[in-house]
Amino acid sequence: MAMTGKTRQEIINSIDSQTDSAVETASYIFDNPETGNDEFKSARYLSEMLEKNNFNARIGAGGLPTAFKAEFAFKKPGPSVCFIAEYDALPGLGHACHHHIIASSAVNTAIALSRIEGLGGKIIVAGTPAEELMGAKGTLIKNSFFKDIDVAMMLHGGPENAINLIMMALYGVEFTFYGKATHAAAAPHEGINALDAVIMLFNSIGLLRQQLKDDVRIHGIITDGGKAVNIIPDTAAARFYIRARFNKDLDSVLNKVINCAKGSAIAAGAELKTNIYEGPCKDLLINSALIGEYANNFTSLGGSIYQAPMLLGSSDAGDLSYCIPVLHPMIKTAVTGTNLHTEEFLGYGKSSIAYNSMILGMKAIALTAAKVMLDKDFLDLVKAEFMSSSNI
Repeated sequence: MAMTGKTRQEIINSIDSQTDSAVETASYIFDNPETGNDEFKSARYLSEMLEKNNFNARIGAGGLPTAFKAEFAFKKPGPSVCFIAEYDALPGLGHACHHHIIASSAVNTAIALSRIEGLGGKIIVAGTPAEELMGAKGTLIKNSFFKDIDVAMMLHGGPENAINLIMMALYGVEFTFYGKATHAAAAPHEGINALDAVIMLFNSIGLLRQQLKDDVRIHGIITDGGKAVNIIPDTAAARFYIRARFNKDLDSVLNKVINCAKGSAIAAGAELKTNIYEGPCKDLLINSALIGEYANNFTSLGGSIYQAPMLLGSSDAGDLSYCIPVLHPMIKTAVTGTNLHTEEFLGYGKSSIAYNSMILGMKAIALTAAKVMLDKDFLDLVKAEFMSSSNI
């Protein structure tokens, strides 16, 4: 069934009626930043808000203490559409990735749609913690959190209104080298310098980059470089993010980096321990049917869209996009050229730019969700494209 002009206007009006609530919600989350897996206050605030608006909400869903799942069922049967709420902040920075916008837009869009009598099916809000740690959605998938959901949607803040987001596949890997401590001046020949292995590892990775594809990223830090200048370090460690544009290339790159670490350990005479501390996290699959409908709605409401591909980094939303169709556009919550995860981006968190874009994005994504719920042919198209792309 096609959406009528009346229903479309009802949805727009319903989002407008949530404007004050959306701003208040976003401001609360922004002013009370909590890092990954410690978002107890945020999860409680959002789930209680949904409970007050006739959703059945449960904290701790999917086996994660700061996750929640809230459901609203219409009287008429139909598809299940899920709005993804992320609400973790960055350590030391707060909401410099604008997850407060993601959380508020998800919750308030869901509430606005629940009041549209012509819809059928189910609206779900998935509270997914610790996105910056890259593993929560994968855990929720394993625990059947997203079972029987047809489509998932979310809005992400950034420097543009963009639809062709690139989210890279990712491993977080830690290398720890073990050597032998000794006095660095009196008896250096009796030691095994674990820091030498770390330095050789960085140099080896630097040389490796020449043999990697242009869409691969490797970046790391030294997390343990020794205890004192005059002691040969008996332990040293480094952490790296290894990213590839496509999931199918990720393991190959990881193995090459591990070989660099093994060679560095041999050269230094040290022992090596390798630990995957994050991931694997998949790349984000783009569903052109969902993106096209969202873009049409967004521009029809007066918005303009940056058409070129935009690299955002990585997200566990990529894992979800291999599980069910996902819509994950960016809305312009800061001026063009502002980089995420910076003090500058943080400064736009409660700006009129951020909040006006949030409301516009909510209208566009709500209309897209309604299309999914009302138009079976469209949903079939979305699912057909998902089946094709997820099996690559």
